[in-house]
Amino acid sequence: MRAGVLREYGETPEFADFEEPRPAEGQVVVEVVAAALHHLDLHKATGTFYMGPPPLPSVVGTDGVGRLADGRRVYLDATVPPYGSMAEKALVPDAALFEIAEGADDATAAALGNTGLGAWLALAWRADLNPGETVLVLGATGAVGGIAVQAARVLGAGRVVAAARDPERLERALDRGADAVVHLDSDADLTTAIREAAGGDVHVTIDTLWGEPALAAMKASARHARHIQVGQIAAVDITLPAPTVRSVSLDVRGFSIAHPPIEVRREGYLRLTEHVANGDIVVNLERVPLADIATAWERQRQATSHAKLVLDPTAAGLER
Repeated sequence: MRAGVLREYGETPEFADFEEPRPAEGQVVVEVVAAALHHLDLHKATGTFYMGPPPLPSVVGTDGVGRLADGRRVYLDATVPPYGSMAEKALVPDAALFEIAEGADDATAAALGNTGLGAWLALAWRADLNPGETVLVLGATGAVGGIAVQAARVLGAGRVVAAARDPERLERALDRGADAVVHLDSDADLTTAIREAAGGDVHVTIDTLWGEPALAAMKASARHARHIQVGQIAAVDITLPAPTVRSVSLDVRGFSIAHPPIEVRREGYLRLTEHVANGDIVVNLERVPLADIATAWERQRQATSHAKLVLDPTAAGLER
């Protein structure tokens, strides 16, 4: 079969032949129709991922959408090494097959995996969002942040504030559920700007940035607020004064998409795809032939795409 094959850690995968998978007990072969490209995939390919390096050679790809031998369409939440999702076929544990709502197309369903599901569960599961609460999304123009803005509205937030650097892309968040925006590159005091946009204090922050934006958000938090730490695009470290946490009994919670129980992930994904099918949540994506994986990989590495890249093993590409 044809696949995106990683031969050396840190290198760009190549479009090449790879041995077809043979399922053992508790496993199934899925014909892949779409696989989204995540920053996680690049991290795993460096060989430094905290859960261990992938075998070499191996097929890259964390998750995707495909069809079983009986024609049933499924989301594959995990694969069996060395068979990742960026191939014509993937090897998947039976337990890692999720149902997809009718009406959600293949590419969008794939784009909702990992980052989309992470945004949903960060709010619905980790933050325990209550109806009417104010939500701030730091990094609202990214893959996680863009879904988080829309998911917050769907989950009943009373007010949603989107914060990011790119003014043009940030304004689009107003059409997708945000009530107000905060420009992070503005000269204004960031904590004050957040409070003004929120119309008061913030109850839940979904933070993909960390660094100075995170500290400013914490200072704008309501009593018993939850600050959900999802990513570190702005910085790895901050200096956090103790009174910032203690004065409002702030709850700082880490979140990884790998930690929710499988039942929570399965239910969350189905609900997410239902909202997409109903038009409540929109994903900005670009379909790319799997044959062009090297180009897509580099675009993801350099963050030059404003759309979620979804690889299609069934489409013709540059190398075909």
